Amino acid sequence: MNPVAFEIFGISIRWYGILIGCGMLIGAYIAMKEAKRQGFEEETLLDILIIALPCAIIGARLYYVLFNLDLYDTIWEAINIRSGGLAIHGGVLAAVGSFWIYSRVKKLDFWKWLDIVAPSLILGQAIGRWGNFINQEAHGGPTDLPWGIMVDGVKVHPTFLYESLGNFIIFFILFKMRKTKKFDGQQIAWYMILYSIIRFFIEGLRTDSLYLGPIRVAQLISIVLALLGVAILYIKGKNAKKVA
Repeated sequence: MNPVAFEIFGISIRWYGILIGCGMLIGAYIAMKEAKRQGFEEETLLDILIIALPCAIIGARLYYVLFNLDLYDTIWEAINIRSGGLAIHGGVLAAVGSFWIYSRVKKLDFWKWLDIVAPSLILGQAIGRWGNFINQEAHGGPTDLPWGIMVDGVKVHPTFLYESLGNFIIFFILFKMRKTKKFDGQQIAWYMILYSIIRFFIEGLRTDSLYLGPIRVAQLISIVLALLGVAILYIKGKNAKKVA
């Protein structure tokens, strides 16, 4: 499949970028509706996104480059995201970190707003993963399973599909949870736990993992985030019971 959707004035517009953009727009729309439902101004969310989204892209690229320094000879090659190479963990960490700073400055409820955007975040990831399919990347090793896809003449695990389907399921869980949650921070904690579980096992099938020595970085980060999510549920849940 041709990764280029069309050209404008000689500039190639790639499906990968279109899908990521669609994921961001749909996610932003859902988050804005949820913010409004909870009595917040939609403009506040737009202000948050203006800060968080650029930071997410920078973080995703920086994370990928740091673990692949041998692939880049110049600064231009390192910052040229059109050549591929974005890591979701780096993007999420950078976005959350930038929002934490912003929330401190603007005196926003950090956990409440993280819960508002949690379903949108995982939905954007679910949609964006299809860009990997079009680019024929982020796939697994050889397989004889009937749903395998052909890449360079080899039938391989469609790990992009596994993760996308898993992310859609998480989205529906978090979306349903938004009206029944018992404390702020509950949704983002479950996002961290559920996504980390899915990513840990899928990462074991992939052939393009980033490594720290013999360890797959994504699996290590997944373990840390899952444990952190459990800690958030325990601490925030305990505090909520005390208040009640």
